[in-house]
Amino acid sequence: MPEPSSKSVYDNTRQKPSSSDDFLKSSLARIQRIQSHLDTSPRGTRMKGKVCIITGAGSLKGIGRASAFLFAHEGAAHLYLSDYDPTHLPKLKDDLQKKYPDVKVDTSVFDAASEGDVIAVCEQAFQEEGRLDVFFANAGWATRDVLANTEAKTFMESMRINALSCFLAIKYASPWMTKTNPSRGKELSGGSIILTASIAGLRSGAGTVDYSAAKAAVNSLAKTGANQLARTGVRVNSICPGLIETGMTSDTFEYAKMRGTQGKIGQLNPLGRWAVAEEIGQMALFLASDDSSYVNGQNIAVDGGLSSSHPVVPGRWA
Repeated sequence: MPEPSSKSVYDNTRQKPSSSDDFLKSSLARIQRIQSHLDTSPRGTRMKGKVCIITGAGSLKGIGRASAFLFAHEGAAHLYLSDYDPTHLPKLKDDLQKKYPDVKVDTSVFDAASEGDVIAVCEQAFQEEGRLDVFFANAGWATRDVLANTEAKTFMESMRINALSCFLAIKYASPWMTKTNPSRGKELSGGSIILTASIAGLRSGAGTVDYSAAKAAVNSLAKTGANQLARTGVRVNSICPGLIETGMTSDTFEYAKMRGTQGKIGQLNPLGRWAVAEEIGQMALFLASDDSSYVNGQNIAVDGGLSSSHPVVPGRWA
C-alpha cells in the first residue's frame, strides 16, 4: 500500500474550526471565568508573609491591579501599590481591604522612573516591615506613531518610563532584599524582581519603534540584572505579554466591538483570542512566589503562543 502524501495526512487530521460566532462566545465565557475565579477559589499561602511593591497598579483593567488581588489572595503581608495617576488608587485600597482585611495595603502617587520615589518606597517597606521580598516593576507607557512621525523626545520618554523604571527597581530594591531579619521570618537573603516587558521587546510586529526598543531594554535588564546579582538569592525576570485587554489597549477593543470584529482580536495566536490582565497576573504571582525559586534571568512570553511561530499562510503549516 503506498504511503499517504503529506497533504492528505494534513487534510485528514486537521481540526475543523468552529464558527467565528461560537468561538467568540466560548472565548468570552472562558475570560469571564478567569476574571471571576477569585470569588470561588479558597485563599492560598504562596505569598504568605511577603512584603511586595507593585508599580503601575492604578488602572481598573491593569496588570498591576490584577496582580495585587492575586498576591493578597495568596496571603501577602503588605502591599505597597503605586501609580502616576491617582484616580483609582483610593478604590483599589478600599476594595483590597474589604476583600482581604488581613493584608496591609498602602497606596501612593509617584513616578516609577523617579530615582527619589523608588528609593523612598523601598526604604519605607523595609522600615515598616523589616523585609522586602518582591518588586513588580509594572509601570509602562505606549505610543502610537510610526517611525517617520516619532520624535526623539518621544523615544527618550518611552525609554525613561518603560526601561529606566525597571533599572531603578533592580538597583534600589535588590540591596534591601539581601538583608535578612529572622525576627520577621526572613532568615535568608533573596527576593524576586519582576519586570513588565512585552513580546514587542522580543521581535518586531507588536509595537511602535520606541516602545519596542524600550521593552527590549527591559528584557536585557532582566538578564543582566540576574547576573549582576549572582549568589544573592535575588532573582530578576521579565514578563512579555502579548495582546492584553487593559486600559492601554482599550481603544483597540472598543473600536473592534463597534465594528463587530471583536472575534478577530488575537486571531493570529494559536489560542485564537486575546488575554486579560488576570492571566498576566498569574505569571507575576508565580515569579513572585517561591514556586519559581530556580527561574532567573528569563524573558517569559505570555502571548497565547504568538511568538512560537514564524509568519505562515493560514492553513498551510502548523
